[in-house]
Amino acid sequence: MLESVIEKRLKKEIEKIGGKALKFVSPGMSGVPDRIVLMPQGRIVFVELKAPGKKRRKLQEYRAKKLQNLGFSVECIDSIKGVQNFVKRIAEGR
Repeated sequence: MLESVIEKRLKKEIEKIGGKALKFVSPGMSGVPDRIVLMPQGRIVFVELKAPGKKRRKLQEYRAKKLQNLGFSVECIDSIKGVQNFVKRIAEGR
């Protein structure tokens, strides 16, 4: 399965529960997560999407850690099941 399929599913499922999954591109700063998930009440989660079994590159790990150090949640999802689990958690406010 392609990463793009997982990314499209994330966008669709987040929109179903009233959120937005915006593409995140930061010119001049490589390695940022693929999507910023914005939910009601100002909840924000950064999401890195990967093809099944693929891992984040070292730079992506570094960027994720920096965002976490600022207090943001950062998730890495590599499957449709991972999308479903994430959407369930975020819909429940976790």
